[in-house]
Amino acid sequence: MSIFKDHKIGINQLLGVIPEALLSHLSEHTKVDYYSKVLHGKKLFYLLMYGILENDRLSQRTLEDTFNDPVFKMLFKLEQSESVRRSSISERLSKIDSDYFKQIYECVYEQFSQVYSHTEKQKYNLIRVDSSMVSEACSKLQEEGIDHKNGKKSVKYSIGFDGILPCEAKIYTTSKYANEDTALPEVVRSHIKQEDGHLNIYVIDRGLQSARTMKNFSKDSVSFIIRAKENRKCVELESFIKEDTTTDLGSLTLVKDSKVYLYTGVPLITKKGTKRWKEELVEVPFRLIVADSKAEPDKQFWFITNEFDLDAQEITDAYRHRWDIEVFFRFIKQELNASHLLSLNKNGIEVILYMTLIVAMFILIYKHANDIGYKTAKRRFAMEMRNLVISMIVIECGGDPSIFFKT
Repeated sequence: MSIFKDHKIGINQLLGVIPEALLSHLSEHTKVDYYSKVLHGKKLFYLLMYGILENDRLSQRTLEDTFNDPVFKMLFKLEQSESVRRSSISERLSKIDSDYFKQIYECVYEQFSQVYSHTEKQKYNLIRVDSSMVSEACSKLQEEGIDHKNGKKSVKYSIGFDGILPCEAKIYTTSKYANEDTALPEVVRSHIKQEDGHLNIYVIDRGLQSARTMKNFSKDSVSFIIRAKENRKCVELESFIKEDTTTDLGSLTLVKDSKVYLYTGVPLITKKGTKRWKEELVEVPFRLIVADSKAEPDKQFWFITNEFDLDAQEITDAYRHRWDIEVFFRFIKQELNASHLLSLNKNGIEVILYMTLIVAMFILIYKHANDIGYKTAKRRFAMEMRNLVISMIVIECGGDPSIFFKT
């Protein structure tokens, strides 16, 4: 794409990815502006995008101040006479059509993902899938919330990450999804629906352990690499380690590489009504790789996959890339205000998450194209936005700031 010539891009090119025509089209074809007088969908979109970038601690009060700031109105060509109160922002977040923001997120992801070269697409066909919990400000959550053992409520963000951008996202606010065996398969299957003929390998940490889920993945030709719990009970069918097999896997030493059947627990209800678990063998072949850590001799890694064409080195290397999603979660929590809730109902939480992911994609593409770090990218992106505003103000007031900042 020409906008990424020499892999050097600026804020003007990135903001151009969201054309006014798209925002207007979605406004007409969703219920985003139903009964709205001031905070139309497009305005709330701009407000949240600017607020996430500009505020270290985002809140409804800071969004009120941001909307009433003439600099914000100048940047996004809003009427200077318009104003909004915190209560209006709160109510709008709870009722606005979150699908409007989801569709913008999907459009931005599609546009940015087309920028990758063929080589990069091949390199990043690993989809890292994981969840992160947000507990701060959840005590007054209007939804059920996911309960911790200590009684605290949380919201779960479950995300798929392709190595550069977040490619799938789900929000869970009920205890049903406390278990990753329930949450993560939904993310995987939702992502698959949008990728016909995909060749992705889904890389997942120890949260997902259900052999039944793995069986269903294999049945549906979903490739996965999962870190298993150590000493998982199984039946070995065949060993892939031969005399000439290398056991040096970089930071790991290969101990076992076998075709196996896994055991799974099947719930049974006794005559007294109590639940017990019965072991059952899942007769679907999986691959078990066991490796010792060179740095920590007492530490062992167990991996389960349905990939039989890759060698053990490629499997363990693929799993190492799972750390990318941990870095991504840390980035949006530390730099983009995702560590606390801005709204207390699920609709508002969805709106904020989609907006956070949109802003994150801008910064991640900016980072990737300009070959800089996360924090540097966020800082410079915000600086470019401020410089753009300054330039617009100078032009608007002809060099006399009092003309622009008139009361």
